Amino acid sequence: MKYAHKLFHGILLKRYKRFLADVKLDSGDIITAHCANTGSMLGLKEEGSEVWLSPAANPKAKLDYKWEIVKVGDSLVGINTTLPNQLAEEAILNGTLKELQGYKNIRREMKYGENSRIDLFLSNHFDGKPDCYVEVKSVTLSREKGIGEFPDSVTSRGTKHLGELVQMIENGKRSVMLYIAQRNDLQRFKVASDIDPAYADALKVAKDKGVEAYCYICSITPTGINVSNRVVTLEKK
Repeated sequence: MKYAHKLFHGILLKRYKRFLADVKLDSGDIITAHCANTGSMLGLKEEGSEVWLSPAANPKAKLDYKWEIVKVGDSLVGINTTLPNQLAEEAILNGTLKELQGYKNIRREMKYGENSRIDLFLSNHFDGKPDCYVEVKSVTLSREKGIGEFPDSVTSRGTKHLGELVQMIENGKRSVMLYIAQRNDLQRFKVASDIDPAYADALKVAKDKGVEAYCYICSITPTGINVSNRVVTLEKK
């Protein structure tokens, strides 16, 4: 996925009220950007960090910029949590997500479960495999070198989704929990059980009942971001 417009470079001054970030652009202007990330952004909001912003696509938007990337150490990290669904779909279509090949149809945001929407619904497999429900989560947290983690804050909504994926298994369908890490400095992935033990327990139960779980990292530059390869998932003991 290429960014629709050239990104603007700047220095992060502060992130606040969850959805706002003050940035000093290279031009010297200090602006407020929309932060499209509802998580804690642990390790990603240090003042003085290099950041990249996209111009607002909607002329009616209240803010002129959207925060897309932050530099952490030597790596770039995508913080926009609205992108992983699109990234996952593109990776299915171009063959990168090998575990999800063979389906003729892909639908996004289809209603299912209890007032929920599945991120991706795959149907009509050429080899007759069951229809597949894919829940996508954005991974940005890394507290140990080379290891990505999810979640970065308590997610009761994420725990609910795991229960609904199990229900699809019980209905004879296929369910996949897909973690998209918008960073390329990871070799392994694990659940942050100290941050949300309920989610960690729910994922273990879901996997025991047949829900598949995969984590893929991304290649990322100021011009674009793409899913690259799968990393090892560490099991909760």
